[in-house]
Amino acid sequence: MCYNLWFVVVCLISIANRSHILPSFIWYIIGSVVLLSVLIYFFQERLIFKPEKLKQDFQFKVFPAGLQEGRAKVGAVLETDGEKFSEGYTLVTREDLGSFYYYQPAVQRVSIVDVQAPHDLKIGYTMGAGDDIPTVLKQVGLDVTLIPPDKLANADLSQYGTIVLGIRAYDTQKDVAANNKKLLDFVSAGGTLVVQYNASVADFNNGHFTPFAAKLSRARVSVEEAPVDILVPDEGVFHYPNAITARDFDGWVQERGLYFMDQWDEHFKPLLACHDPGENPQKGGLLRAQYGKGTYIYTGYAFFRQLPAGVPGAVRLYVNLLSAGHEKQ
Repeated sequence: MCYNLWFVVVCLISIANRSHILPSFIWYIIGSVVLLSVLIYFFQERLIFKPEKLKQDFQFKVFPAGLQEGRAKVGAVLETDGEKFSEGYTLVTREDLGSFYYYQPAVQRVSIVDVQAPHDLKIGYTMGAGDDIPTVLKQVGLDVTLIPPDKLANADLSQYGTIVLGIRAYDTQKDVAANNKKLLDFVSAGGTLVVQYNASVADFNNGHFTPFAAKLSRARVSVEEAPVDILVPDEGVFHYPNAITARDFDGWVQERGLYFMDQWDEHFKPLLACHDPGENPQKGGLLRAQYGKGTYIYTGYAFFRQLPAGVPGAVRLYVNLLSAGHEKQ
């Protein structure tokens, strides 16, 4: 093809020379530019660097030598042409500062957790402000389906054993508040509803979203090492499917919890107590109530921080909360 194109260009130059329109060397220059342009057009796949063609995704399954609970690191190294690459990067952008690449070792931190998960329990999870809890639940083998807030009205909740509302669900999702009666009806029919913390105290209290009277407060426990007392040791959530002991509150990160209840009807049973140094015990961080045939749970404990951090005891306790009301007899 190249020779044919050059022949066409030479013919054009010869015709132009006979017509004496421009000097011959000018025509040779024009012809060369035309030929180069045509070649670039036909071979641009080879001449234009396309970074996306250098990207490939691979999936690996890594099996540890032992299953002892703890933490591990998995590193990635690519070796090509005798050169090793062991860093990943994150593209950081800001309009006023431009873009730059933040490089760091290609290492994934892994938490090995000894947890029993009821694989036959179907869980529906409706996001609030957003959290990574569903991802962790799926990783430990639970059957979790995300229910978008705007689908709650028409969703068939009877297919689930437990429904979870993500953090600040009533604050941020009007459809959750609008379908609160449907959620409580789900509990009354025998389901389990787990409600996590909300920050708009006045709106939550004025909405009367709980099945029995309860008052949300701004009480919190900021010290993550604060001792935790199990108030009702015989309560099912401390036994099924995982046995919960004091050690399950070791290694928590950033805080124990926030936006605890400070008043509640006698139908609610406080299950845990903890407090910051010099303060009174906070018992409203984990409440359980029987409502109709089902179970209602409110928790202000910061599971949204603990589960993504791979805190073993928090993972076990959270799985138990999801299993409440479904204990095997």
